[in-house]
Formats: sequence, C-alpha cells, structure tokens
Amino acid sequence: MRFLALIPVLGLTAVAQTNALEKSLKARIGDFSGTVSLYAKNLDSGTTIGIREADPVRTASTIKLPVMLSVFDAVSRGQAQWTDLLTLTATNKVSGSGVLGSEFSDGDQFPIRDVMHLMIVLSDNTATNLILDRFTSDAVNAYLDKIGIRTTRSLRKILGNGEPGFSAAGRLPENKKYGIGVSTPRDMVTILEKLERGEIVGPEASHEMIAVLKRCQDSTGMRRLLKDIPIANKTGALDALRSEVGIAYSKGGRIAMAITVDGIPKPDWTPDNPGSLMIADLAKTLVDGLAKN
Repeated sequence: MRFLALIPVLGLTAVAQTNALEKSLKARIGDFSGTVSLYAKNLDSGTTIGIREADPVRTASTIKLPVMLSVFDAVSRGQAQWTDLLTLTATNKVSGSGVLGSEFSDGDQFPIRDVMHLMIVLSDNTATNLILDRFTSDAVNAYLDKIGIRTTRSLRKILGNGEPGFSAAGRLPENKKYGIGVSTPRDMVTILEKLERGEIVGPEASHEMIAVLKRCQDSTGMRRLLKDIPIANKTGALDALRSEVGIAYSKGGRIAMAITVDGIPKPDWTPDNPGSLMIADLAKTLVDGLAKN
C-alpha cells in the first residue's frame, strides 16, 4: 500500500520536472525573432518534451542522416557493395562543407563506404551528390516509408553545375521552400530511437551508423557544452538556419533530440553563430532536464 501511495506523488514530480524544463527552454528562446522547433526523448525513461515538434522544417544537411539509412538498406539487400566505386565528376562538385569538391580531381574514384563517411563525418556536399546519384532521393524516401517515416523527405541533390536530381516529393511546388529536405523534430528523434534500438536495417548496421555519427566533426552545437558526454550527431546549416539531430549518452539516460533554429537575422558562418549557440544551450538544458533522478 505504501508503494501504491507513492505513484501519484511520483507522477506529480515528473510533471513538475517537465514544466520546469519547458520554462527553462522558453526562457532561453526568449524573444528570438525566428522560429525554434525541437523534440527530445530520454530513451531510457521515455520522458519527452517538444516545441513545434510536428511542424515541418528545412533540414539542411541533417537530411544526410536518412540518406545514410537508405545506403545501408541498399547494401543489405545486395543492390550495392561497400567496395563499389563512385566517380567524381565536375557536375557533382559543389561548394560548402567537405573536401571532395575542392581537394580531388575529376575522375577520381572512391568506395561507397568512404563517400558515406565523408557525407556524415565532414558533411561533405559533393559526397552527398555522389551518393544520391547512385541511390537517388526517391530511394531514400521509399526506405523512410518502409520504416513508417512519412513526413521526412529527401527532395533533391545539392545544387551545383549538374542535374539537381529532384525526387517526386521535390518536384511538388509546396516543397520548393525546403531546399534539399524536409522533416520534423519528432521524425528525426524517431529515426534516432530506431537506430539506438537496432531497428534500422539490423542491429549490426544500426550500431555502425551510430559509430559514424559519433565521429561527426561539427562541435559548434550539441557538443559545445556537453564535452564530457559521448555524442552521436548530424548538423545542418544555411544562411538563416542551424539544425542538429543527435543522441547524448548522459549518465541520466540516452537523450535523443532534434533542434532547428530558423530565421537567424543575418548570415554568420563563424562557430559562434547565434543559432549554434542556441542549439548548444538548449541541448544542455534538455540533457539536464530530462535526466533520470
């Protein structure tokens, strides 16, 4: 009887903890002139919190996470091998993050596995175009449908000198505003949870994908204030946007989160972009607030 009497008290404590977390998040967002969308879940306790978590957002390079899933799926089904070579061409070279477009020559060839690593670890845009030439955005979306994710879409390759490689979803006029991809914070956390559970392709593949995400080189957001916690993440950036999805492996639980900051007043490509600082603070607040006592 004493145990049963504690249940309502524990419930009230959880509610109070969530309310305090929501207050802290909104205080940090303050009067930011743009839009902040987020969703987070403690994968051990099941506690969640969200702000506009079901609203579609521009993904920027976080769409490369679903792209990676589809590559692993294709390899698992024998449609490709990790040692298959992809050829670098002038039409696939684009500016922005990465090294393939600026440091290697037309005609150079790279194994699919290496190109996939560059796409995630360095967020290499040219590597992404090579991957999407081989596997297509439509194939990415077909795999997302297969795992029950239907509001995240890969829309096209990253624009350069060549064919933009639009998917069927990318040809829809209403999706043009999203750029290379559209998702929701809730979708991205669902993907991360499936990965952590070993449900993407299979346990071995899921484990390998988490390991790749742990090598992400962008430390301007989630990693900034969580230096002592292992992080598996993928970031995205546009002139007015910073976005990040990832799992923080804290002592208080595995915290999966997706945060998008859009409407940043002016371009700032320094590590101290206001959106990056916002993500860093919100990630720290989420880890602290969702930790199990």
